[in-house]
Amino acid sequence: MAGSDGQPDSRKVTQSGNEQQKFGEPLSDFSLRSVSGSTVSLSSRLEGKKGAVVVIWSSTCSHCIRYDKYFNSFEERYPDLSLTIVSARWGESFEAVKMAAAQRKLKFTIVHDAGSDVAKAWFTQQTPKAFLLDANRALLYRGAIDNYKFPDDPEHVSYLAPAIDQFLSGKPIAKQETSTYGCAIQSVYYTLPRAFPKAI
Repeated sequence: MAGSDGQPDSRKVTQSGNEQQKFGEPLSDFSLRSVSGSTVSLSSRLEGKKGAVVVIWSSTCSHCIRYDKYFNSFEERYPDLSLTIVSARWGESFEAVKMAAAQRKLKFTIVHDAGSDVAKAWFTQQTPKAFLLDANRALLYRGAIDNYKFPDDPEHVSYLAPAIDQFLSGKPIAKQETSTYGCAIQSVYYTLPRAFPKAI
């Protein structure tokens, strides 16, 4: 995209072929129903906090399920941050999410993004995907929680935790973005012709 002088605008950031938010700029606010029944906004979750972690998530995604314990203890480990989990899988009902939360004894805040609107606005196609924001909703980190290996695996590498530690200690975040891997928010089906031509 060209700037006013006709030259390429170096401020424009395009990542992974998709238009996405720029680091340091605020992400859009949202207000969604939580599984507890109350309406929760991102801005309200930031009140009195240094920042927040928002995770685009699905109750049926096996990659999300493995982080239940991590999310349950998150706000105890990071009292200066809030954690908001956005259930955004296409077709996943509020009742199904609420039931999963009860069965798995999930203690963290889960809100239901019925139309996947937050996921779309935040350019997210897979779950889980984590976002670290400051108190003004400015984007600091975007991507995976870790390299999808369990913590006791010698090859385990954490991505979100170092970003949080650097942010809370006032240091620049060394790695602002990592690739994500997980479950598709909306499955893609190919439309086949009604009938194939008869063999000659």
